[in-house]
Amino acid sequence: MHTVLSSPGKTVVIGDDQPFCIIGERINPTGRKKFQEQLRAGDLSAVEEDVRTQVDGGAMVLDVNMGVPLTDEAELLAKAVKLVQSITDLPLCIDSSVVEALEAGLAAYEGKALVNSVTAEDDRMELILPLVKKYGAAVIALPNDETEIPEDPKRRLELCHKIVHVATTKYGLAAEDIVIDPLAMPVGADSLHAVRTMDAISMIRDELGVNMTLGASNVSFGMPDRHTLNATFLPMAMRAGLTSAIMDARTPQVVSGVKAADLLLGHDEWGASWIQQHRAKQAASQ
Repeated sequence: MHTVLSSPGKTVVIGDDQPFCIIGERINPTGRKKFQEQLRAGDLSAVEEDVRTQVDGGAMVLDVNMGVPLTDEAELLAKAVKLVQSITDLPLCIDSSVVEALEAGLAAYEGKALVNSVTAEDDRMELILPLVKKYGAAVIALPNDETEIPEDPKRRLELCHKIVHVATTKYGLAAEDIVIDPLAMPVGADSLHAVRTMDAISMIRDELGVNMTLGASNVSFGMPDRHTLNATFLPMAMRAGLTSAIMDARTPQVVSGVKAADLLLGHDEWGASWIQQHRAKQAASQ
């Protein structure tokens, strides 16, 4: 099953027979005090640097989030989308918990975007899925509802079935335009969280066959040497069926782990991308 995203100049295909899709997470003010202050002042200059470093790092799609308190998020997100599209032809993931901001971002976007995100809560689906349909987008869906963020992989699968059923039958979305986030939770809180996530990935792959993504860095939150944990977890999740991740494309260790897994899983014919990446590193170090 292929999820196709596009901009005026580029198309990216997410699928289990495709190279792993790296969605750059950096254009996000969460935890970035200086960036938040700049955005409140209407200064989006840092976005340009974030785009450059993520493109250089190997991002294939860029997540754009402008969730800053005390701002007009809808206006800010629309401006950011236009700015990013003036700099790069990578497709975008438009990211907000505010419905009005999502619509403003989608209206400003040229191409087929990915929306981040919807949950299995009935009221959220009623608000967000019609927007996804209206703008011809794809959507990330998380298997939590009004009552819980479930630990049990079987319960996550049940909620995924619900989302896919509602999205396809009530709102007319294609199954390939639903990208499930099986929920990566921190191993620092429970060392079995990663195992549960990978179990959920395998179940979703086997029963629904849809593409999947994760907020990859969540798994290592609160732990030391996070890059090593992320670089180990992602290839394991890829083997279970993960086809994309929202991740920091500026971290060579994690990106290299993903590229190595692409080669070893047969998604890099003749190792062309791996060899190209190696030669680029050699050239940069000279």
